[in-house]
Amino acid sequence: MQSKAPLFTPVLLVGCFIIVFSFAVRASFGVFQIPIADGFGWLRSEFSLAIAIQNLAWGIGQPIFGAIAERVGDRKAIILGALMYAAGLVLSSFAISPKAHHMYEILIGFGVAGTGFGVILAVVGRASSDEHRSMSLAIATAAGSAGQVIGAPLAEYLLTFMSWQNVFIVFAAMILFTLLSLPMMKSPKAATRQELEESMGEILVKALKDPSYTMIFLGFFSCGYQLAFVTAHFPAFVTELCEPIMPGGALHSKGITTTSALGAVAISLIGFTNILGTLLAGYLGKRYTKKYLLSAIYAGRTVIAAWFIMTPMTPTTVLIFSAAMGSLWLATVPLTSGLIAHIYGLRYMGTLYGIVFFSHQLGSFAGVWLGGKMYDVYGDYTLVWWVGVGVGAFSALIHLPVNEKRSAQPA
Repeated sequence: MQSKAPLFTPVLLVGCFIIVFSFAVRASFGVFQIPIADGFGWLRSEFSLAIAIQNLAWGIGQPIFGAIAERVGDRKAIILGALMYAAGLVLSSFAISPKAHHMYEILIGFGVAGTGFGVILAVVGRASSDEHRSMSLAIATAAGSAGQVIGAPLAEYLLTFMSWQNVFIVFAAMILFTLLSLPMMKSPKAATRQELEESMGEILVKALKDPSYTMIFLGFFSCGYQLAFVTAHFPAFVTELCEPIMPGGALHSKGITTTSALGAVAISLIGFTNILGTLLAGYLGKRYTKKYLLSAIYAGRTVIAAWFIMTPMTPTTVLIFSAAMGSLWLATVPLTSGLIAHIYGLRYMGTLYGIVFFSHQLGSFAGVWLGGKMYDVYGDYTLVWWVGVGVGAFSALIHLPVNEKRSAQPA
């Protein structure tokens, strides 16, 4: 009798370890906006643009690192990504102009690409059995959520006794530290013989000619738009428009006395519920049709976002929105990556998911940049919020016609 394949493999554990550190550092950048802007007398938009550039570089780098991993090996791609990540952080610590920060954020964005979802999810997917693949991808994605939860508080703590420049150096060392775990990452050849023999050119042509791949690509745009906009602008939105926190209430008694503090708590709440939602998505992905689950997630986001903007903003509605949106936050990632692996196979999953992820990062760039631009023009976030509602509804609809049958392999 054949033994049952384990869910937790060394590859999954190492992948989670690397993603936690990678996303902890990446999620902390908003904390540095005020220290850096105030220290140099820059406009807030200068550092916001740096974060937007980082998101775009991450998107551009994702298919590149996916291809590198498939050509020369996963571990070599991760090493290259970690070195670029650390170099970007160290160089940024010496930057004294906005242009320099913008340039070094490109290095950091490529570093995130080499140590983030594209490469890690691909190696985890190849190392997982068919039975556990959906859940393995969810666990690796949830590790990114865990990193997001701890990154900002860690940065705030370090800033209490060291400069932001030194925190960047510490974070660079953390990224390099993850490389010590790489000897454990030995992915078995889980792909089929046909998948291994199929050339990258053939699979790319097949995917790019497939309307379903185009639909998945377009649908992932709204995920990036909504996530990046909320991460970058929701704290300020809450600070400016939320009703005040009443003395003697539950929040006030826990030390959350200002709407600014509530905005920070909202982001943390999104991170916590995100872990649960992502794991649930992985569980459901093995049992139900992925395209319908994705449509349901995007539809849920659309309804929640529309309800929130049409409802007077109170501390209660902020917490309800954060918990609900957080449960759907990265739930799309294991389902989208799993859908690509299911349709097109595992061999070039990193490259194919990387191309789709570029759409996600285009959305991220648009969400961060458009949020600031429209705020400057109109004085609030209402219009740009409704744009997010619209693209969410579009994503819910465009996933419905996706053909989830496995793509035919060449002879």
